[in-house]
Amino acid sequence: MSSPSTTEHKKGAERSYSFYLVTVSTSRFEEYGSVTSPDEADDGSGKLMRDLVLSKGHTVAKYELVPDDDSLIKGSVHRAIESDADIIVTSGGTGLASKDVTIESLVPLFEKEIPGFGELFRHKSIAQIGTSVILTRAAAGLLRGKVLFCLPGSPSAVELALSEIILPEAGHLVKHARQ
Repeated sequence: MSSPSTTEHKKGAERSYSFYLVTVSTSRFEEYGSVTSPDEADDGSGKLMRDLVLSKGHTVAKYELVPDDDSLIKGSVHRAIESDADIIVTSGGTGLASKDVTIESLVPLFEKEIPGFGELFRHKSIAQIGTSVILTRAAAGLLRGKVLFCLPGSPSAVELALSEIILPEAGHLVKHARQ
């Protein structure tokens, strides 16, 4: 439930936004290469990201599939920054394995971190995964007037983050990112 001041603060921020979607997965990249659609990559989380974004009246500027590689992840985000996308969402590479480098690659690029996203995501995830929530390193921040989210790769994590946090707050976030 929003307070009157929160409702007033969000006023004028609701419209259609453009999303740049990136799946980080070495195994999928090795099998499918550089594709332009989650359908081509048999990417369930990518399809879910796209479908949820579109279902709320937003657009997808581009979809990319990249391996767990620092320079390729950064390259994808730099392309997203140069695009007309308002919000960038990465999925995958946020775990604790040595190959999981999305957080190490992207968080240092943030001009401002949005710690409340990771905190809220982990809080909401407890109902789904219990104490395993301590393994998630989901993060968000601002970068050159855009909002960047780093999500785990599981479809349930993608659905939770987009449906319950990102999409409801998209306009509010973009409004502040542009100020």
